[in-house]
Amino acid sequence: MRLLHTMIRVGNLQRSIDFYTNVLGMKLLRQSDNEAYKYSLAFLGYGEESEATVIELTYNWGVESYDMGNAFGHLAIEVDDVYSACDQIKAAGGQVTREPGPVKGGTTEIAFVRDPDGYAIELIAAKGAGQGLEG
Repeated sequence: MRLLHTMIRVGNLQRSIDFYTNVLGMKLLRQSDNEAYKYSLAFLGYGEESEATVIELTYNWGVESYDMGNAFGHLAIEVDDVYSACDQIKAAGGQVTREPGPVKGGTTEIAFVRDPDGYAIELIAAKGAGQGLEG
């Protein structure tokens, strides 16, 4: 077994595709429309679906926003350098909501950004990404 994708609902599919491709550097892998049920899907990631976990963006036609609730936490992305990643994200128009630095009580360097729909995305330095947040 393996984890295939994480689905998030978005209020504007093209705006979200632009964010994940232009700001976070993902590749649009495939996109489709379902006219009968009035929704569109886009799958994005850093590798092909056959080899890596990806994100499925779901746009339900006519729905521009969703209640974020309090159960979902965040997506996490490994980056080589949290500081330069945040600089690049800011330069591309992205919103950094937690500046880069060590996690509270640890040494792993992290930062947080928000996508256009308000989803939190944690950036974790590659040197600590597989070790947990203690560092």
